[in-house]
Amino acid sequence: MIRILGREDSINVRKVLWCCEELGLAFEREDFGGPFGKTDTPEYLSLNPNGLVPTVLDDGLAVWESNTILRYLASKYGGEPLRGRDPAERSRVERWMDWQLSVVGPPMTVVFINLIRLPEDERDMAAVEKSRNLLAKAMTLLDGELGDGPYILGREFTLADIPLGVAVNRWFELPIRREKLDNLARYYGTLRERAGYTQHVANGIP
Repeated sequence: MIRILGREDSINVRKVLWCCEELGLAFEREDFGGPFGKTDTPEYLSLNPNGLVPTVLDDGLAVWESNTILRYLASKYGGEPLRGRDPAERSRVERWMDWQLSVVGPPMTVVFINLIRLPEDERDMAAVEKSRNLLAKAMTLLDGELGDGPYILGREFTLADIPLGVAVNRWFELPIRREKLDNLARYYGTLRERAGYTQHVANGIP
């Protein structure tokens, strides 16, 4: 059985839990990271030298980096529609996965850490506003790309919707000013109809 090492309220662990539900995979999850610690031990670092979560253990293989884990699980466990059926379609799936990491992730982390993790007197509100603006720009771009389709690539749910979906959930959960983005709101509603999303992602902000 697949073992997922990471606390369930981690945004990156949430991606993996949701992916397992979409693929119908049985798994065991163990608390690592955050208040649970254990990610700086020699044993854990031998599996994941970054000392971050999640790490997935499967048939003696340790896989880390959340979006890489998604690709691995879909590749191994029959998720061709999720991955894309040919190289061109896979490139469209994977560019949105990479976009979430490179464009959405950094400003979202700044906003989240300051407004959720830090006490009020330690917050850098100038950095929050700058990052919120960058995040709004990214979400506006995503809103425009969604068009009329229920998912980012149109009619079918793909791996791209998993990292985008966790980011969109956080966008709507953070205590920030938000632009009115109708396509994004519709997309959020569509994702919330998926059992794995409501169970592992859209269940509040930690």
